Amino acid sequence: MVELKSGSQKEQAFRKLVSAYGQRLYWHIRKMVLDHDDADDVLQNTFIKVYKNIGNFKEDSKLYTWLYRIATNEAINFINKRSRRAMVTSEEVQQQALDKLEADVYFEGDQIQLALQKAIATLPERQRLVFNMKYFDDLTYEELSEILDVTVGGLKSSYHLAVKKIKAHLLLQDKQ
Repeated sequence: MVELKSGSQKEQAFRKLVSAYGQRLYWHIRKMVLDHDDADDVLQNTFIKVYKNIGNFKEDSKLYTWLYRIATNEAINFINKRSRRAMVTSEEVQQQALDKLEADVYFEGDQIQLALQKAIATLPERQRLVFNMKYFDDLTYEELSEILDVTVGGLKSSYHLAVKKIKAHLLLQDKQ
């Protein structure tokens, strides 16, 4: 950590940080914005913000939870900015991204994974975020609490509701 804050070794330490966390953060962001190019843009903005603000990191949390918080906020800001620019809701932006997902050459999922992504897209933003971070990123509720600044109990409730809604959506789609 000291290397990231010192002038002489900052560049090399930052490259190591990008190498160590870049892929995990990319997939975290990608699950939020769904589009590969958008995820790359948000990831780049995340690392720019990290680079500029690493001196302000107080080390009262783990480095990766701090990185996830920045990446999460950058992705949410990206979605909100896109929705304001297009004068639509953030849910409509998510639906547009989901519609593009099937044609995305970088999407490597099968029909089951596409159905899951569609089910996840129906969730309210907070539940979608909590579900993705818990299910795909395998973060603990304590880590989620640090990243999202929400109580563990609230996170457990959001995750439980998200799982119920996803199951209900998938069962309904299966019957059609």
